[in-house]
Amino acid sequence: MADRAVDDRVEITELPNGLRIVTERMDSVRSVALGCWVGVGNRDEPDSASGSSHFLEHLLFKGSDRWSSRELSAAIDGIGGDMNAFTSREYTAYSFRVPETGIELAADLLTEVIVRPRLSAEDIDSERLVIREELAMAEDAPDDLVHMELQESLFPAHPLGREVLGTAATIDAIDCESIRAFHNKWYRPSNMVVAAAGNVEHRAVVELFDAAFAGLEPGDRPIREAPVSGLRSSISREKAVEQSHVALGWRGFGLDDQRRHGLGLVNQILGGGLSSRLFHEVREVRGLAYAVFSSLAGYVDAGIFTIYAGTNPENTSELLDVVEAELAKIIAEGFTLEELEIAKGGVAGATMIGLEDSASRMGRLGASVLLRGRVAPLDELLERILAVDLDELNAIAAEVFDADHALSIVGPYC
Repeated sequence: MADRAVDDRVEITELPNGLRIVTERMDSVRSVALGCWVGVGNRDEPDSASGSSHFLEHLLFKGSDRWSSRELSAAIDGIGGDMNAFTSREYTAYSFRVPETGIELAADLLTEVIVRPRLSAEDIDSERLVIREELAMAEDAPDDLVHMELQESLFPAHPLGREVLGTAATIDAIDCESIRAFHNKWYRPSNMVVAAAGNVEHRAVVELFDAAFAGLEPGDRPIREAPVSGLRSSISREKAVEQSHVALGWRGFGLDDQRRHGLGLVNQILGGGLSSRLFHEVREVRGLAYAVFSSLAGYVDAGIFTIYAGTNPENTSELLDVVEAELAKIIAEGFTLEELEIAKGGVAGATMIGLEDSASRMGRLGASVLLRGRVAPLDELLERILAVDLDELNAIAAEVFDADHALSIVGPYC
């Protein structure tokens, strides 16, 4: 059993079977956020089984041999807690938030659904219908659809470009045998991280899960290939809605690339806040959009930077001209020192505010250990953000925006 401390509050232990357990003690709270992060997402699925990670996520809260779905929900409701789960492109996460006195119950329930889920044919058939409705709902949301199309354009012919939900055809093809095989392959100790934050003692959490996972074989972690092909320049879909939904995207940086800190500041200046260039020029000055923003996402070996706006179809060309002019100005002239200082304060402040509660801290612990093998102390993260200088910021912006980009439009304008 290998132990290491990140600081005086965060500790990590790796059990002999590969299960990693990370905790953060928060003495000022009376609750615990507890979760299991499994290192499999839709980028790890074969094309024919796309959506399996998300399908399995739906099924696990259907219960185990010991706990029915209703009993599981009633147990959590009975202590005032809550439970949740989600699937991303690189992992699937399950979490409980309970009073400090409920950690043993939460650990028992989490172990049951992760290690011994029921996965019955009846549950699979009923959840298939639910996921088909989820797919239909995504098709009816043009602001979601335009990002789905953009993702595919940024990573054509690569699993990162696929939708997490899968397709109607792949969802219909999933059966008891295939989903059980998927669970058996990837839901293994070496491919999992248990994370807890709140009023917890690290050793007590380790003992709970050491006993619960005893006897399980370590298993494997996915082998992933980085995207190497170029992107597709544009895609559009005609849809009978009131607005044209426009998204532009560039390739960004992976999670271990130190340039991602500078790109986060670029995002803040360009479209991440109320004082951002796009919000001011597109909305405040020209009135071309109600919603306009930029965002970024990072994966273990790649990243994306996106700009989104919804506008009257007649204004789509003008909107694109305004955005492209702003980007050309950034490439030619760069940002100002005043913009950089405002962005640093905004990103650093938002980072600290975002980690005020136990659930957000637990999420940071789980994702960090699973994807990067470590948890960076908050002070270290803030130092990296504040260390970015103007030359570095402008070089990063020019590198990203001077490269090829993808364009996705959903709506009347195509």
